[in-house]
Amino acid sequence: MPNLPFDWNIAVSHVAGADPHLARVIAACADARLEVRATGTPFHSLARAIIYQQLSGKAASTIHNRLLDQFSRRRLTPAGLLQLGPARLRAAGVSANKQKALTDLARKTLDGLVPGFAELAKLDDESIIERLTQVHGIGRWTVEMLLMFDLGRPDVLPLADLGVRKGLALAHGMKTLPAPITMQRKAAKWAPFRTVGSWYCWRATELPL
Repeated sequence: MPNLPFDWNIAVSHVAGADPHLARVIAACADARLEVRATGTPFHSLARAIIYQQLSGKAASTIHNRLLDQFSRRRLTPAGLLQLGPARLRAAGVSANKQKALTDLARKTLDGLVPGFAELAKLDDESIIERLTQVHGIGRWTVEMLLMFDLGRPDVLPLADLGVRKGLALAHGMKTLPAPITMQRKAAKWAPFRTVGSWYCWRATELPL
């Protein structure tokens, strides 16, 4: 499992010290921590994200595995995906709209718009978001998940994420889900580790608060 590019314990201490409400959630989660995924390439990470959009985890996992089964050593590549064609993608369970997104992703990867992780690591968060959202079917939230779980960026705040909104509301005893401006204000104190604060908001939705 790849290591985070920042010190998790320092980040957790900072967030807990800055936000007493979230500190209760942190204390309840013991040794749990964010882990960086080992998907191999941004292409595979984004392809997986496209497949998982608007599907239950079980259904998406089935389609993802069917797709991987069509590749040597289950290694998804842009050239290989383009060679599959619509019929084989459809047979794997990929919808027409997701076929369009996956095809665009594959072409833009081969064209160099979607680079490898080494090149992405040289770019700041907003530059990566601006670049990758040029792919059909890839929005800001999807790229934010890549920033957090593939690149391990420390200061990402996914304002549109329902789980983070719910968790923030629970931790802070709010009766309604916070608006983006409210989230930004309350999360400002977590910086430069808003990824960590967001991660604990997800954990808050799993606790009996």
